[in-house]
Amino acid sequence: MHKNKKNVIIRWFLHAYTRWAVRRHFHELVFKPIDIDADKSVLLVSNHFSYWDSLILFVVNRIHFKKRFHVMALEETTRAQPFVRYGGVFSVKKGSRDLLASLHYAADLLKDPRNLVLLFPQGKLHANFVDQVKFEKGIGRILDTSEGKCQLVFAATFVQYLRHKKPTATIYLQNIGGSKISSDQIENQYQEFYAGKKAEQNAIVL
Repeated sequence: MHKNKKNVIIRWFLHAYTRWAVRRHFHELVFKPIDIDADKSVLLVSNHFSYWDSLILFVVNRIHFKKRFHVMALEETTRAQPFVRYGGVFSVKKGSRDLLASLHYAADLLKDPRNLVLLFPQGKLHANFVDQVKFEKGIGRILDTSEGKCQLVFAATFVQYLRHKKPTATIYLQNIGGSKISSDQIENQYQEFYAGKKAEQNAIVL
């Protein structure tokens, strides 16, 4: 696996670029703050539909969660774009022995209350308004290995143009907490959350 790297100058540049790129591309980001436990890390689980997903949630983290941002990405991404590792990205390679190492690394990050780990459990890109969000395996192991030191937060991001030339990204958040929960329960709860928020988004009339 490829772990994230530390370099204060490069990290600052990547963070500044990300904020600039999101402001330039989107009309606005819309989300409602939620209550979280400041003494616990955050495992942020989100749908995955574009290049912009992690950048949008990076900005949400800067504004709201204010944690050290980390995101699990496919090894092809970190190999093709190695500089992203300075922005908190670490790799996972499905179907390999490194998979367990990546899951344990994520869990170790979550033992530090200053950290947030973003996970896209679909494992690959899907259309923004799909009906079913199917999870790959691994999220349950991360929660178990993190020793109850993190809180699980759901995110669902939808992008629409509405009345503007630039798109608006709407991010829905829900804190599930830190109680024991199986992988199947997480997937079912996320599906219920996602379906409800998708219905809200589709009901918008201007």
